[in-house]
Amino acid sequence: MNKTIIIIGGSTGIGKALVEEAAKEPSNKIFAFARKDDLMRDNFQVLTNVSTYHLDLEFFDEKKISEIIANIRSIDILINNAGYLVKNSFNKLSHKDFLKSYQINVIGIMQFVQAAIPKMNPNGSHIVNISSMGGFQGSVKFPGLTAYSTSKAALCSFTELFAEEYKDSGIKMNCLCLGAVQTEMLEEAFPGFKAPHSPEEIASFIYSFAATQGDFMNGKIIPVSQSTP
Repeated sequence: MNKTIIIIGGSTGIGKALVEEAAKEPSNKIFAFARKDDLMRDNFQVLTNVSTYHLDLEFFDEKKISEIIANIRSIDILINNAGYLVKNSFNKLSHKDFLKSYQINVIGIMQFVQAAIPKMNPNGSHIVNISSMGGFQGSVKFPGLTAYSTSKAALCSFTELFAEEYKDSGIKMNCLCLGAVQTEMLEEAFPGFKAPHSPEEIASFIYSFAATQGDFMNGKIIPVSQSTP
């Protein structure tokens, strides 16, 4: 494919599987960002086409990220996979819970996209936001997930607004709202629940979507789920 791919939130779960999936094509160049950069280095040390960088979306360092991106020639695919989940009843959620959820799940993502825009391939590039069925309008909702689900809903809205603003450019943006996948985050939200898909299975779907569907759709919010949750 010979694509330059950035994956945000690449240290564990779906993000780790995404990096490994994209790296199967030797001509791809993958830049993985996550808070646990030491874990990424351990995970991907044998993958010669993967570079890892520290990124904490809660404390977004615009200058540092801009300097890193400046050294990337051109970005073909950007997958925003980072996520933070806090589970608590609504009346017990703190101001910090709300701020951290929104900063990591949507504001930090928007800040990274701002930094990446100058390096997006003007001849055709695709940004894929990873949201949740919890943020998909009309889906079943669950108590305790107000901060998480509303912030993921905001990511859906950002997708539509960005697509409209950049519709005359070569940059396309779409959003996948994932259902249950067997990750640590799912176990935190729904202890004991057995998901129908593994991180590797859903990563294969996301990578294929990111690589092929930017030519066919823009600003779409797509549910990807077989179960509730």
